[in-house]
Amino acid sequence: MGLSTQKTVLVVGGTGRTGLHLLQQLLGRGLRVRAILRSRGKLPPHLVSDPNLTVIEASISSLRDEELAQHLLGCDAVLSCLGHVLTFAGIFGAPRDLVTRATARICRGIEALRPPSPVAFILMGSVSVNGPPGLDTRRGALQRALLSVIRALVPPARDNQRAADFLIEQLGPENAFVHWVALRPDTLLSGEVSEYTLQEGIVDSLFAPGSTHMANVAHFMCELVTNPTTLARWRSKLPVIVDAPSKAQ
Repeated sequence: MGLSTQKTVLVVGGTGRTGLHLLQQLLGRGLRVRAILRSRGKLPPHLVSDPNLTVIEASISSLRDEELAQHLLGCDAVLSCLGHVLTFAGIFGAPRDLVTRATARICRGIEALRPPSPVAFILMGSVSVNGPPGLDTRRGALQRALLSVIRALVPPARDNQRAADFLIEQLGPENAFVHWVALRPDTLLSGEVSEYTLQEGIVDSLFAPGSTHMANVAHFMCELVTNPTTLARWRSKLPVIVDAPSKAQ
């Protein structure tokens, strides 16, 4: 049995469009998966019946710290595809800090457990997230100003930025217990796994966005969990993931 098949991972946000890809790919690699989600009824039957999947029916915001600690115990990695539902209530209603609060609770919960080996925390964000100063050199002053307006007006954009800021500023790059990566896909598309590229900084302009298959986001999240070299390469960074240009172009 390979190393990856021995790992246990916790997934939050597993019933979203990218989250379903992630669950399927993790289970396809033989990992043991715990999934915190509101209803198992949102999962396809073939996932529900997988013996390596344990469903925890709850919202992460409703779990007490002690309950969350039990679900974190023994995990090698935690993967978050949490996001806001694309409805008026989902975008502008409560909780406006869903991703930030969950990120902080999960990471602080891991720290409190003081695991013998660091736990990987992989966060899916978006290219609306600005990296640290000097990272996104292709994002000029106009685009940064526009993003500031978007974050002021659209709570999910602000939430994603604050979650990334928590990892960068409060958890830090050398945390002894949490090895984190904040992934930044561009415009999300349906489709199967295809070739994709990874860059440390922004690739495309806001005015000419790129695209990222959700299956590719899930694939790279799986690679971060199962390949120590990949995790070491991208630890404490905000990689931008975009689909590779089609050979037909």
